[in-house]
Amino acid sequence: MSASSLRKAVILVSGGMDSAVTIAIARELGYQVHALSVAYGQRHSSELEAAARVANMLGAVEHKTVHVDLRSIGGSALTADIDVPEDGGEGIPVTYVPARNTIMLSIALGWAEVLGSTDIWCGVNAVDYSGYPDCRPAFVEAFEQLANVATKAGVEGAGIRIHAPLMAMSKADIAREGQRLGVDFAATVSCYQADAEGRACGHCDACRLRAEGFRKAGLPDPTRYA
Repeated sequence: MSASSLRKAVILVSGGMDSAVTIAIARELGYQVHALSVAYGQRHSSELEAAARVANMLGAVEHKTVHVDLRSIGGSALTADIDVPEDGGEGIPVTYVPARNTIMLSIALGWAEVLGSTDIWCGVNAVDYSGYPDCRPAFVEAFEQLANVATKAGVEGAGIRIHAPLMAMSKADIAREGQRLGVDFAATVSCYQADAEGRACGHCDACRLRAEGFRKAGLPDPTRYA
């Protein structure tokens, strides 16, 4: 099947293991991947460099990075001078970025309309995650409803669908699925405070959840640590 005959999908790509597996799942299901990353003022650029690697590695037909300055409003340890916690804790952590997934999905929605795509994919997960409100099924369902009343494609076209294939998977499940699909996790960066070379701190929520996922899956951890 030629690339031009495949169904187009816009897939949000952060550079981490979840979005890499999301691309691989979409590709296996026969989608043509248009990868989208957002430079929102996050603490480091390593994850954006990883996003480009992952998109290329997993066969995206194109990869676009859109710039949005969320650092100008701050409010998160990822977009302001607030220390990244290394001990977990109760409630929604300070690494939550206000409205981040809403903004990213909105940009993806715009690009999907331009491409004539009815399918937007994201790697949000409601099992092994940090408690972010915009990683829950209710958020994805609500955004899909919004997409179908706020766009020409939703009102006059075939409608928009938001795919979140990892929603009910644990990090161990995601690691195993990535292995099945041939994802090179060594190319991904999940750490909230990775260094300029993409090496992980090994202590933040993202690092701890990732390492535990590989351990529970019985797989070697390919993460490069500082």
